[in-house]
Parts: sequence; structure tokens; C-alpha cells
Amino acid sequence: MGRFRAHDLRIERKPDTTHVTEADHAAEVLIRDGIQAARPGDAVLGEEFGDTDAGNDGGSSQRRWIIDPIDGTASYVRGVPIWATLIALEEHGELTVGVVSAPALHMRWYAARGEGAFANGRAIHVSGVSDLADALLCYSDLPSWTKYRTTAQPMIDLLHSVWRSRGVGDFLQHMLVAEGAADIAAEPIVNLWDLAPLLVIVEEAGGRFTNLEGDRTAGGGSAVSSNAILHDEVLAALAPAKPREQART
Repeated sequence: MGRFRAHDLRIERKPDTTHVTEADHAAEVLIRDGIQAARPGDAVLGEEFGDTDAGNDGGSSQRRWIIDPIDGTASYVRGVPIWATLIALEEHGELTVGVVSAPALHMRWYAARGEGAFANGRAIHVSGVSDLADALLCYSDLPSWTKYRTTAQPMIDLLHSVWRSRGVGDFLQHMLVAEGAADIAAEPIVNLWDLAPLLVIVEEAGGRFTNLEGDRTAGGGSAVSSNAILHDEVLAALAPAKPREQART
């Protein structure tokens, strides 16, 4: 927050042309240092500094923390408050803990397996909407569907099938699904660190989280979250939009 909207914020472009700032780097270092101090035997995967193996103190490499120091850096650099720090814990290949902290929105969502999902201490649950015609759909933007899928038409058709749609994007669309404020969220291209805690939170809130192919994963390259009731119908509607080859690189 101390660097948010700072006039002298240092901004660079990564090889994939996305933004990275000094705040991204500093936040990841801070989290990594905290994990190293508290859990020196755990592995870490972060967006900015990659994979770090477990330590040599006898700790189990079956535990891995997955970090996105600032999800929504493009919003961060423009002064838009829709950005968050994402942290997940993976144990024996299963995501078990998720935290989404959005300080500019004064919000924090979190969940652990078997313990439910919460937002600022309040228990949350997905909606009970059962008809697409009554659903609120969130998405990132339409150009991304054109760029990373063979056609955006299935997404356009789905947008016309629902009650309302909102181009929210990033973590927030999935947290709105977890809270029951939205019923569906979908994005065609995304990374593991963008999704790992979101899967835990959505599922603990009673929802369903998969990639566009229907696999229950945060590492499948795309994402669909829903209230579970509408999930299969949404996957079927979006199925014709096959991934372009570059979407997997």
C-alpha cells in the first residue's frame, strides 16, 4: 500500500510483456522471508522469483507455498484498487489453504480445507441460482478470449444468455462467486499462482472450480468458477472455444 499510487513507482516489463513493479518484488521477498523463518523445510513457488526447493533441515518437500505478490499489477500501476496478494499452501499435491488479501479494498478472503470460507471474518457461501437466465457472469475481457481461444463466439453467446455480466477480472471475479454476489466467473488464460488460493476459497464456499476443459485444477491454464449448480452448463457452452497453441506457452 505504501507504493500504491506513488508518483515514483518503478515499473518494468517482463518478457511476456506484463508489468512488474518494485512492490511486486518487495512483497514476494517479504512473504518468502516469513515462510523461511517459520517453515524452513517448505518449498515456495512465486510469480517473480520462481521455485525454491525445501530447506535442508529435514522438512518435508510435500509442502509448497504458492505466491502471487500482486495479482492485478496492471490495475496497481494505473491506481485501480482491484489488486491483491495471493497465498496458497499445497500439501502432498492438494491445495489446502488459500488467502486473498486486497488492502486497497479493505478485504481479505481465506479458507482452509474442512473449515469453510470467510471474508473479513464473515462466513461466505455461493449462490443458489439455478438458471443461466438469472445468473451474473464475471469475466476478464473479450479480447483475451479472441487472443487465447480459437474463437470468442461461445463466450459472447454465453454473455447474451445470462441475466447480467460484469468485466471484473483477476481474483475479484472468483471471490464474488465465493460470496454469492456473482454466479459464474471465467477466464481463458491464467497461471497457477493466479488461481491456487481461489480454488480453495471457492470450493470451501460450496462452489466448483475447474479449467475450461472441466479438470479440477488451478494449474490448467484457464479458469471457471461457479456456484456448482451452473458449472456443467457453462463448460458445455464454452467448450467450442478451444485453446490456441500459444495459450499453453
